Amino acid sequence: MFSNPPASGASRAFTLIELIAVVVVLAILSGVALPRFFDYSAKAKESACRGALGGVRTALTEFYSNSALHGSPIYPTIAQLRTPGAVLPETVAQNPYNGDNRIQAASRAGATPPVSGNRGWCYDETTGEFWANTDEVGENTW
Repeated sequence: MFSNPPASGASRAFTLIELIAVVVVLAILSGVALPRFFDYSAKAKESACRGALGGVRTALTEFYSNSALHGSPIYPTIAQLRTPGAVLPETVAQNPYNGDNRIQAASRAGATPPVSGNRGWCYDETTGEFWANTDEVGENTW
């Protein structure tokens, strides 16, 4: 039932073959798991960015609609957008691609993203356009 203990002087250890087999199995598992992890990370960033954009764009539309009801349809200024409580209940969320929540004045006319410095968000006061200021593929087209 029980195996005999090793003879005196002999040690119980893993053989080199067993260690190599474990390393190979771990390498195969990491080769399968890591790409999936990075895919989830990219999807999480995309979802967070789209969520932040949706919230800000909804607030901009509401501001524009309220100003139109009072006679002069205008979009908020950058100063109003940066001020908590003026357009948004709190400050603008951080851009998940660069961790910055600064808003830069920009115009999409003739500009190829990122507009300046690859940081934060961009906003065009004349058109009400708000977008992520990144050089990631596709983030400036949402």
